[in-house]
This record gives sequence, C-alpha cells and structure tokens, in this order.
Amino acid sequence: MPSSSVVSFPPSQQHLQTLLGSARPFLRGELESVDPKLPALVAVLRSVGAGECWHKHGSFLEHLVDMYKILKLWNAPDCVALCGLFHSAYSNSYVNLAIFDPSTGRDTVCDLVGEAAERLIHLFCIVPRQPLIHDDLLFHYTDQDLVEHLKHSENSLRNAKEKGVFNRDECWRKKLQSLVPAEGIVVKHIKTGEDVLVSRRVVATFLLMTIADFSDQLFGFQDTLFDNSDGRLEFSGNNYALGLWPGDGKPGLWMNSLSRMGALYSLIVREEEIELVIPPVFENCTKVLDAEEQIVARDLYWEAVCEGSKVGLERVEELLLRCVEKNPFIGEPHLVLGQVYLAKGRFHEAETEAEKGLRLMLEWGSPWDKRMSWEGWIAWARVLLMKAKESSWPQTSWGILNLGLVR
Repeated sequence: MPSSSVVSFPPSQQHLQTLLGSARPFLRGELESVDPKLPALVAVLRSVGAGECWHKHGSFLEHLVDMYKILKLWNAPDCVALCGLFHSAYSNSYVNLAIFDPSTGRDTVCDLVGEAAERLIHLFCIVPRQPLIHDDLLFHYTDQDLVEHLKHSENSLRNAKEKGVFNRDECWRKKLQSLVPAEGIVVKHIKTGEDVLVSRRVVATFLLMTIADFSDQLFGFQDTLFDNSDGRLEFSGNNYALGLWPGDGKPGLWMNSLSRMGALYSLIVREEEIELVIPPVFENCTKVLDAEEQIVARDLYWEAVCEGSKVGLERVEELLLRCVEKNPFIGEPHLVLGQVYLAKGRFHEAETEAEKGLRLMLEWGSPWDKRMSWEGWIAWARVLLMKAKESSWPQTSWGILNLGLVR
C-alpha cells in the first residue's frame, strides 16, 4: 500500500481513533499541543503550591489538570476548560483551597486566562454550588420525573423540527421554568450574602463542570463520610470519625447522582435552545442510572476483581456480565471481562469488550475504579485490544508482566 494511502476504519473504530487522538496529548504530557499557554498555566499553579494541597483523591494540582482534561475531551469551550483548571482558585462552597486571594489576585488570574474565563472562575467560587445544584434543582426531581421529562423533551424537539409545533406549556418546560427561570436564578454570595444572579447558561455550565468535578474525585471514601449507602449522594450522613482516608479504594456510588445532573443539563439545553456541548457520558446525558442498580453493579464488579482468584473464571465472567447489564456506562468491567475472554481464548469477544471499555474510559476522561489512574487504565485497555486483535494472550505469569507498549 502506498505511504500516502489513508487507512479506513469502520464507524465504531473511527470514533475510537478520534477519541484516542484527543486523549493522546494528555497521555503523552504534550500539553502545549492542546494549548500553547497550558504548560505555563500549570507551572503557575504548581508555583503557588497547588501540588502540595491534599484533595480527595490526590493533590489539588492533579485534580485541576484532570478537570481541564475532562472538559477538553468533552469539547467544552476554552473559557469553561480554563475555569476547570482554576475552578477553586479563590476557594469555593465545597473546599477551602484559595491559592489566589480574591481581593488582590483577580487581576493576576485574568492576565493568565482572560476576562471571560476569570469571570466564570470567580462566579464558580462565590456561588453556593451545593444548594444550587442539589437543593434548588436535583432534589426537586425524582428519577422517574427525569426519565419522563427527557422523553417528553425529545418529542418536543422532534415536533418543533419536523412539524413546526412548539408548545411552551408542556409539563417538562413548566417544571424547568419554575426552577430555572429564563432570567436566571438569584443566589447568595457565599461570603458576603449579597444577591448574585446566575443565568441559565451558567447554571448549565456549572452542572457540566460538577459532573466532571465529581467524576474525577469521588470514590468509596466519600460514601463512608456521608453514609451514602443508598447511592443517591444526598450528603445526609456525618461519619467524620470513620472516614479513614483512603479507605478500601472501592468505586464510589456517585453515578446515579451524576446521571441525574446530566439529564437536568440536557433539559436546560433543550428548553433554552442554546448551543452547549453535550458530554458523551450516560449516552450523551439521555439516561438516568437507577441508584439500586448502581449499587448491585458495583458490588458485582468488586466481587469479581477481589475474589476472582478464589471463585474462578466462570464465576468472574458471570459476575461481570451481570455488572455491565446493570450499569452499562462504565469501562472498567468491560476491560476486566475482556481479559477473562483473552485468558479463555475467546478473542472476538475479548476485542468487543476491550473496545467498548476503552471507548467508555476515553469518553469519561477519568476512572471509575480509582485504584489505578485513568492513564493506567487506558494503557491497559490498549494492551487488551491489541492482544485480542492478534488472537494471542500470554500463557505464563512472566508473559503477563512483559506486556507493554502499544503505539
């Protein structure tokens, strides 16, 4: 084949190649190819001590860079991604991590990221995000409400597009308008108590950022702290003495809550008819994951990966198949299942699972099973996919350890 020829991939593989292309600068640390200013911005954050601050699942600097990465992988506008990179620069309603003084440092941050991003960063830091997103919005919907409203809103968009029919009095619109009026929501400044107007677009942006924020930092540690045994992440418990960091590393029960945020984000976008990026997670924010099924799926996965050497491959396969049936929105169970199929010599099935797992992990930009980094999971997924395509798998323990580079 001539060197100028273009390799043609099936649509699913084309999508995977596109995702890998977007992720590769982050995987290789080539941040300047994402934004020429990015290495300098990270250096500034490092110089003011962000890498020395503890933050949930690691250091604050790691979290800031991860937020930027996730938002860029979701094709968020530059000002939103930069807000992610500096999102708690002045501290905020969740954490006390002011690395820039809001009374003297705003000009500094503005010089670094520009006026539009700095305004969003400042607003992000003064808005009571927990009450806004949970008390004022999410807790006014049941899961079934969100499922039904997503369906009705999709029909509304179809009717408007195909028939020119537009009805402002539909139930899903009226409910959303009552919670997020067209003129926005007035909230209280978290430090001064002054009124702050948050537009619909910014409410949607903060929902988007919170999905990215929570997905990067939440794991079983927070479930213990807040007694999140029902998986609804309502922050109702207070087990401060028993929350021994980092705990057992078990995946957290945050996916029901984030799927609800994604559904609400979609409703705002559909009602406002604004052009906002839709994250690829939860099938482009169109599905709500049941809280109980989330728990069942997590426990099935945990049994498979922690007890696999005791129960054997047949049982592990059964557990993982049930897991992905209950929660089809995460990549790690597919990858473990892919390894099971490789060990059994079922290479076509292994390729299917490895490809699906890799796609989901690239779409999230963060791991669900945070015992390993996202970069580590991506590297392992690519090894599995490569070996499945080669129809080969090591037959010795040393062979497993010798697995490595995929270009």
